[in-house]
Amino acid sequence: MLVTAKEMLIKARDGKYAVGQFNINNLEWTKAVLLTAQELNSPVILGVSEGAGKYMCGYRTVVGMVNGMLKELNITIPVALHLDHGSFEGAKACINAGFSSIMFDGSHYPIAENIAKTTALVNTCDILGISLEAEVGSIGGEEDGVIGMGECADPTECKMIADLGVTMLAAGIGNIHGKYPANWKGLSFETLAAVKEKVGDMPLVLHGGTGIPADMIKKAISLGVAKINVNTECQLSFAAATRKYIEEGKDNQGKGYDPRKLLAPGFEAIKATVKEKMELFGSVNKA
Repeated sequence: MLVTAKEMLIKARDGKYAVGQFNINNLEWTKAVLLTAQELNSPVILGVSEGAGKYMCGYRTVVGMVNGMLKELNITIPVALHLDHGSFEGAKACINAGFSSIMFDGSHYPIAENIAKTTALVNTCDILGISLEAEVGSIGGEEDGVIGMGECADPTECKMIADLGVTMLAAGIGNIHGKYPANWKGLSFETLAAVKEKVGDMPLVLHGGTGIPADMIKKAISLGVAKINVNTECQLSFAAATRKYIEEGKDNQGKGYDPRKLLAPGFEAIKATVKEKMELFGSVNKA
């Protein structure tokens, strides 16, 4: 059964570890993430971007697939199904479809509009027992076709959003979606500490977890980050394993073209990446 992300993030914040949000793109992805989390006894958040939701035939399809897997695979660890970088309309659609957690990204609106739209969702999510993530200061890189540089959030604006009663807050600290460029300056821990000081106990979210050095990840967790998002890294490892299988001509051997065989190396690669991240984040045996 799906749960809200609230309890798992409060436990993570207090225990000084982070829960990974792993974005899912299809059946293989979802199955790989769930099985790895179960094997490692780790709580997990399944992230779905609006683009991925559309690709998987809509949010109801995603909810049906995830709920079916939880039963069929006997998943007993806490699992939240979370809309990633949702629009206001997308957030409403996911609430109706049965998601247990929502991110409304109002970071590109003027702060007053971000506050107004977030407030409307706080009340709904509160009544329905759904966790809500908000964002201040846009995250750089490419997210569903939108490209931007990593911004640093204004700590005062972070407090204004946190005070609305959201469950968790994503604050831009120079982080980027996708691969980090060679001239990346690193995370702004100064911004993170300033945000933490303003928002107190609010669990913080780090987007763009792919390619951030391990020491920076650990430092971010020590400064209040309780949720870290990973997407690109799983895509890269899946692609590399699939490429290797085809380049070695295995799809031409016997029934190697069967999608169950063709996608198996990529599936195992996702599992290995998720395991590595869960160990780094410290969420193993925290279910």
